[in-house]
Amino acid sequence: MPNAQSTFPPDFLWGAATSAYQVEGSPLADGAGVSNWHRFAHTPGRVRDGDTGDMACDHYRRMPEDVALMQSLGLNAYRFSVAWSRVLPEGKGRINAAGLGFYERLVDRLLAAGIQPMLTLHHWDLPAVLDDRGGWLNPDSAHWFAEFTATMVRRLDDRVKLWTTFNEPWVITDGGFLHGTLAPGHRSAFEAAIAARHLMRAHGLAVQAYRANGAHQIGLVVNLEPKVAASDAPADLAARARAEAYMNRQYLDPALLGQCPPELREVFGEAWVDWPEADLALARQPIDYLGINYYTHQVTQHDATAWPVRASGRPQRQSSHTETGWEVFPQGLTETLCWVRDRYGDIPQYVTENGAAFYDPPVAGPDGVHDPLRVDYLRSHLEAVAEAIRRGVDVRGYMAWSLLDNLEWAHGFSKRFGITHVDFATGHRTPKDSARWYAEFIAQHRASQGAQRGCGSSATPRGTSG
Repeated sequence: MPNAQSTFPPDFLWGAATSAYQVEGSPLADGAGVSNWHRFAHTPGRVRDGDTGDMACDHYRRMPEDVALMQSLGLNAYRFSVAWSRVLPEGKGRINAAGLGFYERLVDRLLAAGIQPMLTLHHWDLPAVLDDRGGWLNPDSAHWFAEFTATMVRRLDDRVKLWTTFNEPWVITDGGFLHGTLAPGHRSAFEAAIAARHLMRAHGLAVQAYRANGAHQIGLVVNLEPKVAASDAPADLAARARAEAYMNRQYLDPALLGQCPPELREVFGEAWVDWPEADLALARQPIDYLGINYYTHQVTQHDATAWPVRASGRPQRQSSHTETGWEVFPQGLTETLCWVRDRYGDIPQYVTENGAAFYDPPVAGPDGVHDPLRVDYLRSHLEAVAEAIRRGVDVRGYMAWSLLDNLEWAHGFSKRFGITHVDFATGHRTPKDSARWYAEFIAQHRASQGAQRGCGSSATPRGTSG
């Protein structure tokens, strides 16, 4: 098998990812407004063990320490999100200088450490004052988001080169509006269909706002997983097509093709309303890259009781699974990256999230945290990325999820995805074996690239720390 390190291009971005509510803590500090996730987490019964993001990883106060950690691992990229309500406490209008200042300091410190910021504008936490006005069910939400985008771009585009509108819009609607497991906690197929349309209108207006104010690159991040029919029975094949349209194409087809998958009419039934042509045109704004979040795949079979998708998942019993019950299936990442290229063209791609929750002790031991299953997960999935590159896919970066153990949304602190262990009682950070393995993998890649350039070459890879 070819050496994986030698497969990655010299300007490849090696990073890790987090999101604001999951790691920052201090959600109301320095004039920040309440978010819908702050309110959701403080509602009894919504989050496991009553956990909240009040402290989380204390990244808001420990940011310099965390940037130093990234630098020590040899990362040259960091994907993070902005807490909208920290910058615009009323959702729009007045700017909270202290909140915006935190992100300016973060970006400046990253750049000083040779780490490229990759900024996500919205990773699920919406200002509560906008949620009270309907949130993503309100047609005005697209304009609210465009205003927030313009605010951030005007202040930071001179330093941030990679921007993302939304992280996983599918999760916002499926978890937040259909199943009620995530903020805002609604359960309505009608609302899920409406929110999906307004999210993509918001994406389109945000891209337009970026083009009017920015000069670099903006993209969209989606979560994808291959859907495989449980059998060749027509009902199972149809269920697979519905599941793929619902998860993998519901947002990509509007963004990149200007159309909605026809299967969505069957998926949502009477809750579905066809989008006006103007909305489809708005959603299809030219973007510079696509971010892919990949964790697993799903074997689907027809299930008449599962509405609206009418398909259910069936695990591969002989396979290994993570603590979240997801099958470890690295070859699906290669398949996903190739599928995006084959369906939507040769758009640059970044793996913006990839990782696994395995058991780690609450307190790190004196000799650190040994997580061989996570090491093997990272190794196999990086090889899957390398294989996609060998097949001609334009993959430009990999962001491990996550830099830190954090608040895993409704799971609370019960699921640890981090390559760095966090003692949630003290906030102490301990790089796990997986972090050390990842750092060594990156160092070997750089060494192999240096050898390929030959002796005497003074070339420095773009985007690296030197």
